[in-house]
Amino acid sequence: MGAMPVVTDQLAEVQVVLTEDLLRRFDMPGPRYTSYPTADRFAENFGPADAARVLEARSQDSSSGPLSLYVHIPFCESLCYYCACNKIITKHRERAVPYLEALDTELALVVESLGTGRPASQLHFGGGSPTFLSDAELTRVMTSLKTAFRFAPDSEVSIEVDPRTVTPERLAHLREIGFNRLSFGVQDFDPEVQKAVHRVQSFEMVKGLMEAARNLGYVSVNADLIYGLPRQTPESLARTVQQMGELRPDRIALYAYAHLPERFKPQRRIAEVDLPSAAQRIAMLGDAIAGFLARDYCYIGMDHFALPNDSLAVAKREGRLHRNFQGYSTQPDCDLVALGVSAIGRVGGAYYQNAKTLQEYYEALGRRRLPVVRGHALTADDEARRDVIMALMCQGRVEFAAIERAHGLSMEDDFAPELEALRHMADSGLVALEKRAVQVTPAGWFLVRAIAMVFDRHLRQSKDQRRFSRLI
Repeated sequence: MGAMPVVTDQLAEVQVVLTEDLLRRFDMPGPRYTSYPTADRFAENFGPADAARVLEARSQDSSSGPLSLYVHIPFCESLCYYCACNKIITKHRERAVPYLEALDTELALVVESLGTGRPASQLHFGGGSPTFLSDAELTRVMTSLKTAFRFAPDSEVSIEVDPRTVTPERLAHLREIGFNRLSFGVQDFDPEVQKAVHRVQSFEMVKGLMEAARNLGYVSVNADLIYGLPRQTPESLARTVQQMGELRPDRIALYAYAHLPERFKPQRRIAEVDLPSAAQRIAMLGDAIAGFLARDYCYIGMDHFALPNDSLAVAKREGRLHRNFQGYSTQPDCDLVALGVSAIGRVGGAYYQNAKTLQEYYEALGRRRLPVVRGHALTADDEARRDVIMALMCQGRVEFAAIERAHGLSMEDDFAPELEALRHMADSGLVALEKRAVQVTPAGWFLVRAIAMVFDRHLRQSKDQRRFSRLI
């Protein structure tokens, strides 16, 4: 590939060349840092009683701001071979009935500890495919949530949409019950790639749905893509980038496919011979970045792009970007209450995760216990490192004085090994080491996960990083 096309970083208003050599040197497995510590550090010594305790403590904190809410709907009608999500493949719609009853029980237990009518400013439905549920079932869940929490008028209410499971009429119903943001799972428009991953949906279908969503007044219409899929080539992905540019979604997420068939059984249906080579993946990433920036998208970080007037792009320019389990957010750092099988939440200084199987989830709720099976209570060291990592991921800058004031430490002394490890990244042009700060460069934004990994104490102590996706 040689050097990538020169692209303009709109934030810094400078030009930077990312070379194939640079991308190759930092192509390693690593976390996505939707949390720190990452979910692989959660332990089973944190259970239902611990979760109830942190919820009750939160209810007594008069200074706490609005909540963020997440609801996991695990069902999918069809299997996508690349998928690493916690899902249940079924065409039996009736399986949603006991799940929604269990969800109501979990919500009641959460409210029992947290209190009724707590303010919320963000709600996200993920899966699986949340649109597996019928219109009536989605209305039921939204009604329960609106009864339990008090939503701000300008709340961000989003849902992940499988284009194969919705119509313009269904989008109208989603809008009517309160959703104002959509994220369409596209992945790739190339017919051969779609067949290889068992997810066929035409460009015309997605185009029609996006046009309908805009006509219905959705605040944000977004799309997800994946590079590194079977039978995908730099040329085919370039066509998808061009088509996505025609659709002009407000936000685009471009994820790297992580082929881990030993962990995710559906991926065993993908023939490794069909996967693009490392060189092709690097070319895909470089060309896609150049393609989106050439179409006036702003690079937010961590594979995310947004139009210049989108709230996410504005938040990045103004230094107000945040990050949680749903990715980048304009919402201030806030507690996340998670509902549903396998859902991960964060309340106070603790993370928790629900049971990963329906049987465990149903059994816990049948005993009227929160279905939490593991979690992590942050130490003082965790909290300091989380603030450093999130500053890198969101603002692209760590001010030593701010970290020192918040945590009563010395960056030069307590993080001396990490600062020394950053020197080779500075030599590669990814960071600038200032006297009392670390600044991510425009080139560094594209490899910010590698920079954040330097401060991850748990990762250094782990002997196996293969459970993470590669950076490229």
